[in-house]
Amino acid sequence: MAITSRPEVDNTELDRTDLVDTTQAGTSTSNRKWWALGIIALAQLMVVLDATIITIALPFAQTDLEISDANRQWALTAYTLLFGGLLLLGGRMADYLGRRRMFLIGLVGFALSSAAAGLAWNGASFFAGRALQGVFAAMLAPAALSLITVTFTEQKERARALAVYAGVSGGGAAIGLIAGGALTEFFSWRWTLLVNTPIALVAAIGGLILVIKDKPSARTGGYDLPGAITVTAALVSLVYGFTKAAESGWGAASTVSLLVAGVALLAVFIAIETRVSNPLLPLRIPGEINRGGAFLISFIVPIPMFAMFLFLSYYFQNTLGETPLRTGVLFLPFPIFIVIGAGVASSLLPRFGPRALLVGGSGLATAGLLYLAQLDTDSTWLVNVLPAMILIAAGMGLVFVSMQTVALHRVDADDSGVASALVNTTQQIGGSIGLALLSTIVAQVFADRPSLNTPDGQKAANIYSYDVAFYSGAGFMAAALVAALVFIRMRKQDLADESPDPLLVG
Repeated sequence: MAITSRPEVDNTELDRTDLVDTTQAGTSTSNRKWWALGIIALAQLMVVLDATIITIALPFAQTDLEISDANRQWALTAYTLLFGGLLLLGGRMADYLGRRRMFLIGLVGFALSSAAAGLAWNGASFFAGRALQGVFAAMLAPAALSLITVTFTEQKERARALAVYAGVSGGGAAIGLIAGGALTEFFSWRWTLLVNTPIALVAAIGGLILVIKDKPSARTGGYDLPGAITVTAALVSLVYGFTKAAESGWGAASTVSLLVAGVALLAVFIAIETRVSNPLLPLRIPGEINRGGAFLISFIVPIPMFAMFLFLSYYFQNTLGETPLRTGVLFLPFPIFIVIGAGVASSLLPRFGPRALLVGGSGLATAGLLYLAQLDTDSTWLVNVLPAMILIAAGMGLVFVSMQTVALHRVDADDSGVASALVNTTQQIGGSIGLALLSTIVAQVFADRPSLNTPDGQKAANIYSYDVAFYSGAGFMAAALVAALVFIRMRKQDLADESPDPLLVG
């Protein structure tokens, strides 16, 4: 099987000078790669923060558009359902149609759909705009990550590039809360969506100029439409099922039927992929033990992270009485320390290998969540929240860089788009499941607490329910630590070794 070497580009001279940085052309090429990384990171930041930027603004949008309490959750799930469900198809389209081309199409589409959502006149038009954002995000996200893997082929450069990408991916949700709070307080909830349009258009122009044009992978067959339809329906069914669990309960007929249908459709999808000649997801990608472990960790880690954002946002606003802007500012240490953690990971990865960093990072995050679970009515942000936030963010910075490195290591260039999509898919589905699962737990714990008929009793019950959620999140992070110990066998020597992987399936 061919191993990823260097990106295929139209200009052979550009490809040749990329080998040597001692010439002026080589220096120009190297600089261009890092400018291109800035554009890719900007696009990824926009996609990630859009899942949370509307969170603080949602009560204002609900009032303006006269959205009912039962339907307000579609502001989030209309985006995540389409995003999570179409990611694999978006990744394969990036491989077959060109990563740069799909990157630009995704940016322009995201700009237009963001404008449509921001200018919505009622609930239906608002949800439709959010759904279209999810569709174009599913095109954009895998193309962005696969462009990094085919542009940065030297091991140390790729580690630095992935550190930037991981910092953006991990901190984007917190940045979304900060930006959402500021835009809502000083302008309008509509600007939490409209702000994407100029940013996406600037990124598209920058991508057209700076991102190297890649050569699409050769196609020997069709697009595996049965696989695409089946996996999209399966993921949408699972995400929607977990969303319904938070709304209707785990035992509700709608929840059970959606989850059962999702699992059955996934089984059908796997059967299809083993039989078609041109599969949407070649099973050799998650079939290798290290990559399989990395994808499992990618699924687990967003569960406590997304839940932490949600319940800390409730704690800051409902319990401490903070304004939207101050709530966003209180999250600021998280993106700062996740970037620091990612930067440290890029330096330590060649020295210690990914396994040590995954174990250490998940251990730090577990400790941070356990510390955060000690909140009570006398807790303060400085003493009880900030130390926990630093531990969680630094640990997740280590985890994201190491996990992405393992997940994309030795993936054939023809499969880089779908492998990148699988990283995003596991994170998106994991985050959606975590929000649904822990939201249900929190609601049940709160309802079972006594003394809810007094303000102090309600406050204590709320804080207790959040603590239960943070304890649960610590359990998930501990599971990620165990997964790293069991499945990640890659050594530091393997990072620089480009020989065929003897464990590779297929």
